[in-house]
Amino acid sequence: MATSNDFHNGMVIRRDGKLLQVVEFLHVKPGKGGAFVRSKLKDVKSGRVLEVTWRAGEKVDDVRLERSKAQFLYRDDFLHFMKLDNYEQISLAVDAVGKDKARFLKEGLEIEMLLDGAEPVVVELPNFVELKVTQTDPGVKGDTVSGGSKPATLETGAVVQVPLFLEEGEVVKVDTRTGSYVSRVQ
Repeated sequence: MATSNDFHNGMVIRRDGKLLQVVEFLHVKPGKGGAFVRSKLKDVKSGRVLEVTWRAGEKVDDVRLERSKAQFLYRDDFLHFMKLDNYEQISLAVDAVGKDKARFLKEGLEIEMLLDGAEPVVVELPNFVELKVTQTDPGVKGDTVSGGSKPATLETGAVVQVPLFLEEGEVVKVDTRTGSYVSRVQ
């Protein structure tokens, strides 16, 4: 057990059966009355952010999450991963990983998994992945009214906006946090 006075950024607590990560906190000591702690907590599974006010010294359930490297193997109805330390295979539903993240999973991609005991809680992708463009329309010369971008389908099925000069078969670097094109890979 910990208290609200022990909060630090990145700390994970359990409240009402949910895992919440401390994003931001502020200790407030007003001139009149007791001290309190204002906090922004992010639900680890859904990503929703809550604002909660705690009394100073209020007890919270501190959770220690274990980090483990894993590799994405393949996708069927589930997403299949292999832990790299003991080669144990884990299958997760797409919703458990998050549809935004799942669209960038490529076979052989190394990821980090946060585990609560043996149960996977969060899958963290690398910030950037390199994916091949499988389908895109040819860029029309002089068509820069739309900002000079066009949709492209990547090898994982994800669709991102890319510059007009990119063609099918080229490899692009994509930011997994925002889902946006970063650069072309030579």
